[in-house]
Amino acid sequence: MSARALRKVLEQQQQQPANNHTTNFSDDDDESQSSSDSSHRLINPFDLLNEHQQEDEQDQDDSSDVNNVNKDIGTNFSSSNQKSKSNNKSKKKKKKTKELSSRNGDVSSLDILLEDLSFGVDSSGGQNRLLNTKPENVNGGGKRCANHVLQVDSRFLSADNELRRIFGSKVVSSFEKSNQAGSSRQNRSGRRVNHSYRKTIIISPSEHSPRWDGSFSMELLENKNGCNYFRYVHSSSYSLAQRQFEAAKATHDLNSIANILLHHPYHIDSLITLAEYFKFSGDLQMSADATAKALYALECAWHPLFTPLQVNCQLKYEHETNKPFFTTLFSHMKNMDRRGCHRSALEICKLLLSLDSDDPTGALFCIDYFSLRAEEYKWLERFSEEYCSDNSLWLYPNFTYSLTICRFYLEREEQIKEAETKAKSNDLMKQALLLYPSVVKKLVVKVPLKERVWSKIINHSFFQKDETGSESLDHLINIYVEKSYLIWRLPELHNFLKDTALSVMEKMEINQSEARDWACVRKEVFASDKNEYSYLMVSDFSDSTPTIPPENLQNFINDPRLEELHNNANQENIAAVARAPPREVANRNPLAVLFESMLPWVDYGTREENDPPQDNED
Repeated sequence: MSARALRKVLEQQQQQPANNHTTNFSDDDDESQSSSDSSHRLINPFDLLNEHQQEDEQDQDDSSDVNNVNKDIGTNFSSSNQKSKSNNKSKKKKKKTKELSSRNGDVSSLDILLEDLSFGVDSSGGQNRLLNTKPENVNGGGKRCANHVLQVDSRFLSADNELRRIFGSKVVSSFEKSNQAGSSRQNRSGRRVNHSYRKTIIISPSEHSPRWDGSFSMELLENKNGCNYFRYVHSSSYSLAQRQFEAAKATHDLNSIANILLHHPYHIDSLITLAEYFKFSGDLQMSADATAKALYALECAWHPLFTPLQVNCQLKYEHETNKPFFTTLFSHMKNMDRRGCHRSALEICKLLLSLDSDDPTGALFCIDYFSLRAEEYKWLERFSEEYCSDNSLWLYPNFTYSLTICRFYLEREEQIKEAETKAKSNDLMKQALLLYPSVVKKLVVKVPLKERVWSKIINHSFFQKDETGSESLDHLINIYVEKSYLIWRLPELHNFLKDTALSVMEKMEINQSEARDWACVRKEVFASDKNEYSYLMVSDFSDSTPTIPPENLQNFINDPRLEELHNNANQENIAAVARAPPREVANRNPLAVLFESMLPWVDYGTREENDPPQDNED
């Protein structure tokens, strides 16, 4: 009990009338009850103890004063102890009910406010549901991903950290010091940037990057099934830059696109175009820098509730403003793979797959490759079991072979203890060869495998076919071979595939019924006559870097039709120039024409059979 509280009690007692004072509190019970309605009612000392519990902890030094005061009134508390405790309990209950009612009122008002802000809070649930329920792990479109199998680990997103884990801090530090001379010359040639950058998760900005201008942002569309749906939104200035970009793209003028970046340094489409130009010219570092700059801007525009690492957000590709994010993130993933940072590429791939379950970039067909390169074998098996898809992942060609490799390495590391429940890697490889035998011949050509025994294998009637009869399946097989052929260069996997293929050949000589059964399964899974994955280009999954000769790149910078547009003022001449003949491909480098056709602004046009050939004006 604090001395301050007891002094207050004594002062209250001295102010009472003389007829209310007695030597024993037990004789005045009736009088204390009758005086409860008056303004001079006696305050219960134990109520003051409840109200001043915090003061007791602060006034421990006043214990001597408390003892002196207790000597004067100690006898008066002895007889009234029991009754005061009972009164104290009732008052405590009343006090608690008042506090709970006030808290519930505050919570209900907060629920209404959050509901108006579309934060997805159920006001009917009270304070128990207020921001306390964990969002469901949703892949989108009703496809759930159990136990957050796609949750991104932010520790492995940084490529620099992975390089330090691979090569050591000393090697990476010495490499950075060797590049400081070039960066210092760049600082002297231009103005040094002295401002702070926003804290980002995926990528860190360059020290020469301009300040984020906030030209576009992200808005929350809805909350559905515990998942927030978002969309990028452009400002008026960014929309103006976008129209300028469309005009420059229509006239095939890269100089105008570069001019847009001078006034709008974070225009995403211009940065993507510039990154593609540097990639075709062979300057991969400049291409990666342009991609990183675009990704930094896209991350700066994130909504406060956009937390993609927790697999509770969706950024649908169907919205036009969201498409550059997927394009940039996919390019960044390829850059991480090119640098040998496969674990970082795996985390980026998981992020791509979690943001849109429709998988517009084909992340599902390279996530197994990054898992194997990062030696995440246990995670890959868990992913194949928990990820919900229209078909079982084991039926896709890439997962059929990759999960077999995964089981092969887990057996070597003795990490599979339940041998009775787990299938052996030999059995899985036989099933993969029976299900997709055309993979073997394409791997032999792509790797390449030059032993004599492989000529015997691919000339066998079971392995000699290049096509399966399904365009969708053939397309997925081509993607798998283009992406994962490097894995089969390892001697242990090379021999594993060879031994299993020879055993399958011996089995086919005896009985082919099992092969026919797997052929039925293959036709049932890929029953469509059309290529359902035509939106995925095989070249996007290739590790090779396309280049174009400099003389052909000049056509992308200065298009002859651009000068004609400036020289003709009237609309008729402009329309005539717009209808200028398309570029010819005759007598040109076929490789240059192929890469030129990939650029979005190049159009070769269509010609009717009866139209006479036209001369090349370029």
